[in-house]
This record gives sequence, structure tokens and C-alpha cells, in this order.
Amino acid sequence: MDNYFIGVDVGTQGARVVLVDQKGNLLASDSRKFALDDRFREEQSPAIWWKDVEEMLENLFHQLPATIQKEHIRAISVTSTSGTVIPLDKNNQPIHEAIMYSDPRSEEQGKRCREIALRHVKDGYTGFNASSGISKMLWFIETYPDKAQQLATWIHASDFMVGKLSGNYHTTDYTNVLKSGYDLDKLTWPAYISEEIGIKKAWLQQVVPSGTVVGKLDAELASTWGIPPIDVVVGMTDGCATQMASGAVKPGDWNTTIGTTLVIKGVTKNKVVDPLGRLYSHRHPEGYWMPGGASNTGADWISLDFQEDLQKLTAAAEKLIPTGELAWPLKQIGERYPIMAPQAKGFEPQTTDRTTLFAANLEGVAFIERLAYEIIEELSGEKIAAIYSAGGGANSDLWLKIRASVMNVPTYKCKEASGAFGAAIMAASYTYYQSLQEAAAEMASIEKKVTPDPILHQEYEKQYNAFKQKLKDLNYIS
Repeated sequence: MDNYFIGVDVGTQGARVVLVDQKGNLLASDSRKFALDDRFREEQSPAIWWKDVEEMLENLFHQLPATIQKEHIRAISVTSTSGTVIPLDKNNQPIHEAIMYSDPRSEEQGKRCREIALRHVKDGYTGFNASSGISKMLWFIETYPDKAQQLATWIHASDFMVGKLSGNYHTTDYTNVLKSGYDLDKLTWPAYISEEIGIKKAWLQQVVPSGTVVGKLDAELASTWGIPPIDVVVGMTDGCATQMASGAVKPGDWNTTIGTTLVIKGVTKNKVVDPLGRLYSHRHPEGYWMPGGASNTGADWISLDFQEDLQKLTAAAEKLIPTGELAWPLKQIGERYPIMAPQAKGFEPQTTDRTTLFAANLEGVAFIERLAYEIIEELSGEKIAAIYSAGGGANSDLWLKIRASVMNVPTYKCKEASGAFGAAIMAASYTYYQSLQEAAAEMASIEKKVTPDPILHQEYEKQYNAFKQKLKDLNYIS
């Protein structure tokens, strides 16, 4: 007997919904773009999110084939952007639009929040800035003091959707509260948030582990959609949901997503504390830690600099590796992870040969990835056992071969590593399965395993050491 789970992903410009079974088979999906104005990176209407998601879910349920028995739909969960917050009144109605994670107006408040946190927090998260939820909360109450008088609860983006589904707006999860100041060690809201920053304790939500059931589907929605009053599972942030979808959920597992930028997230037994602030750690629902960081280096250089036939270019580049060249395709000034260097600039070999430059850039990103993992191993004292790869960069077999050989660990290409799919795994993790690890093991799909090439690895050891020396010579690392 099959059981079914729903995942909802509310992104910056659109949303996606998926229905999967307990084995992770994607059975139905829908997506659409939001009708947004020019200020969508600062503020958005949560009502627009809900309107589109509600319509997509209704269409999805009404169009299901007869082979899928609706009474076997078990649970739904949501993922959305990290750092986006919404102020609610006592009737759970927004008194202002959602203040987006990408809104830069709270930069000054972010600095103040960080300074206060540094006085009180020893090893926890203190990297507050304009993209942090707590900074936006402070900005709002200082900018709109009259509206602040109506405030009853601060919630995060995924919490709004969970509230519309279940009526519970007052519960959130470990991942959403990291940038709102919650203490993930002591599992409490620290006193400095209300006593010094001015965010009233009464405005803050109850916090539970990701995957916790927080209610049942609203009876009217269940009737309209023709499904049972299924479990509603607390939401989580989009980056963490993608990690869940990749299958990197147990200690030693890591996920590298290469899109415009390179994002690394993984699982460790012990909390990773980075004195330089390059890494920060989410709390795993099963007591582990999920450290991660985001680099400014990624795959944007391909679309910006290489407009030619990539298939032919890749085939030619494969014959050149290892190139022995040093390249770092950083397309902006400054790097944040694994190097904290605001002055950093990329570099490339002095050659006019496009194939050589392309291959060397592929290797350069792999070297940045390895440097990031070396720092993680040094800070955590734990070894990287496997890397699960997602994003557009995982679609290149050559790049997977290079990266596996540079890292010298198995690299797995994920078949379905979307936020919505990760939300579906979270929906199943404690409603059908006994744990997140069990759910991911059964539902996350590996499309391909790439093992290191021993000969290529030996050559890359020399090239990687030369790459690190170049970074030292440029004073980017010590």
C-alpha cells in the first residue's frame, strides 16, 4: 500500500508543490511565478503566496489519477526563504507585508544586533546582518512604531503557510529561528533579545525540531480538496530542505550545491564553531548539527564567459585534465567562504586557449570546494565520508569526475534535490518513518555515483597545493 506526502516550496519569485510516495517517486507537481511588483526583493504580499499555493494544491488534488488513493495522503510540509519575517496581529493577520531576506534596509539594525549578540553569545550564531530576521524585526518596530502597537507574533515565511494550512501560526522550527536569534544550544530565546534589542518575548514563537507535527489540515480545506485531515509538519528553510532532498542527513554526509554560487551543508556529531564566522550551524532534528556556508564562487562564470557549445567544449576539456594551471573564476570582488577576504579577486592562466581556460576554471572551483571541506574537517575534527551534489553544476559529468578526484571521496549526483522534495521528505520523516535518516534513505534518489580516479587524484594533489600557495602569496589565506 502506497502512502503519499506533499512538499511546498515558496521561493523568492514563485512556488512549487509536489506529491511523492514513501519511496520518493515524484507523482505530481505544479509550479508558478508570483505576480510581483518591482519591490519584490524588499517586501511581498503573503496573500499572493497563499493564493497561488492554494490554487496549485486544489488543481493537483482534483487532477490526480484514480490509481492514487487520496485517503493514503499522510502529511504536508513547507519550505521557504531564510530570514524573511512577517508581523501578525492578535487575529493572526499580517499588519505589514512580508519583509524579505533580500531587503537591505535593516543593515544598520543588523550591525547593532550583531554587536549586542557578541557580548552575550560565546559559541553560538552572531552573524546578524541585513538578511537576518531579527534585524528586520528591529527595523520594523523602529520604522513603524504605530503598527508595532498591534504586534502579537513574529513569524517566518514558511510559518505563514503552515498557519494557513493548520491554523497554527505560533510554532516554528530549529532552522527558521537561527537568524532570529534563538539559542540552539540551550534551546531557548536568550534574554538579550527582549532586554537589549527590544523584541518582546511575547512576540516570539514556540520552537520545535524540524519534522514535528504541529496540527491537522484545516477541515474546510480538506473537504474542498477531497483529502483527509492530514498532518501538517512544521516548515523549514529552503537551504536545509535542499540538503534533506539530497540525502545528506547523517553524520559524515555533505551536500554541495553549485548554482550561481557554491553552497555547502552537512551533518556533524559535534557543533562546528568558526571564530571567523565563515560557517554557521543549524540544529539537526535528531540532535546532530548541520554546519554550512556559502561561497561567492560558483558556476556563474560559465554563462557569463562561455557562450559557445558547452558539449563540445566539455569533450575537449576532458582531454586536457589535469591542466596543471591555476584558476579561480571569482566574478566579483570579495569572498566570504571558505576564504574571508573582502579584497579577493579571481585569477586565471595566461592563455588564449578557451578549452584550457574552461578546464582550469572547473578545477579551480573544485579546489575552492576542497578548501572549504578542509576547514570543516579542521574545525569539527570529523572526516568527510561522502558528498551529495546538486544544482546545475552536478549536470556536468566531467566536473563531477574532477571534483571527486580532487576531494578523493565518493560524489553522488542527486536525482531530485529541490526544496519542495525536501519538504516532502520532512513531511514523511516522523509521520510515516521513525526518523529523518530513515526517510531520506528511502526517499532521496541517487542518480549517479562518481568515484575518485586514483591517478588523477595524485596529479591534483600537486595542483591543489600550488593553488593554496597562490592564495597565500596573494594574502587571501594565512
